[in-house]
Amino acid sequence: MYIITNRTLSSSQTLSAFGKKPNASGPNELRLVDVTKSGRSWKVKPITDKLTKTQVKALKTKFKLDIDINQTWYASLKVACELFERAREEKRSILFFVHGYNNDVKDVLNAALELESLYDVIVVPFTWPANGGGAVSGSASYLSDKSDARVSAGALNRAIGKIQYFHTLLTRSVQNKYQDAAYTKHRDNPTAAASLYAKLIEKDCSSNISLLCHSMGNYVFKHTLATSENATSNLVFDNVCLVAADANNHNHEQWVGKLDVRKRVYVVINEDDYALKVSRIKPGQEQKARLGHYTKQLNCSNTHYIDVTEAEYVKSDHSYFKGNAVKRNKKLRELFHDMFRGRSVEERLEYRADNNTYRL
Repeated sequence: MYIITNRTLSSSQTLSAFGKKPNASGPNELRLVDVTKSGRSWKVKPITDKLTKTQVKALKTKFKLDIDINQTWYASLKVACELFERAREEKRSILFFVHGYNNDVKDVLNAALELESLYDVIVVPFTWPANGGGAVSGSASYLSDKSDARVSAGALNRAIGKIQYFHTLLTRSVQNKYQDAAYTKHRDNPTAAASLYAKLIEKDCSSNISLLCHSMGNYVFKHTLATSENATSNLVFDNVCLVAADANNHNHEQWVGKLDVRKRVYVVINEDDYALKVSRIKPGQEQKARLGHYTKQLNCSNTHYIDVTEAEYVKSDHSYFKGNAVKRNKKLRELFHDMFRGRSVEERLEYRADNNTYRL
């Protein structure tokens, strides 16, 4: 499994390589890491190598890439090609995963493995320093993670920008091939050519890329949209899934409304979410209602709000996209299965006009 991170990295080949603070070169510094499970332990290998001209030429030829082999290219290009090829050959979607508060790397990896097993997706986690501030705990731990979340926004924005770049690079040749085929067949009928092109693309590109932000991961994501120069408001993902969002409900339309997606923006809500209730009553200045547990003021025009409060087995769960809730509730599991694979899901749900939610 490949991980993108802005954590400090040591030379250790175990999970202890991942530090609890942002990269010493700056919080926007990204590292790509290959993490492999071996029995009960994990092997860690940072991906830092420059590609040789021969390697770049081979990738350019195999994937028909519009790149200059004389430029400097890194192993991230090779990894992107590998993930793209896996997704196409296995007809699996890629899920970019941003975790929440007080998660160490082992927690993130276990969650990612469960997501892959439950939903048959290829998971690429972005892990930020969310370890509760190390020795501190309670409200100080929570506030420490919020601080790390804010400074990690630039790194997440850069990561999403790279995803967009590689996805565009890898799909351009496929698009050109089918465009040529469609317009060759229907030279005198642009409408028929466009229709055929759309069908060919849909048939070939069955894999999607979606984004899952959980808990405080939504707070990191929110801060990527703070400036006009951001990658996150561009057309990158098929679905953006904001689950149990530990971000203000108040004025959320000001940042969620900036998102551009191929399919849907989903906000998933559990009014009984214990973690979001606790986060709202931290000592000091009381936080406003959290987006992930509040069913009022749901007024963002580009967003579908899904209320799972009454769904069987959800109860007060905060991570109901995995664990007991989805293992025992087939409809909930199917909902996330399609959502994380870039499909629309609201058609199967009951719509509540009084608060603009779809209810499972």
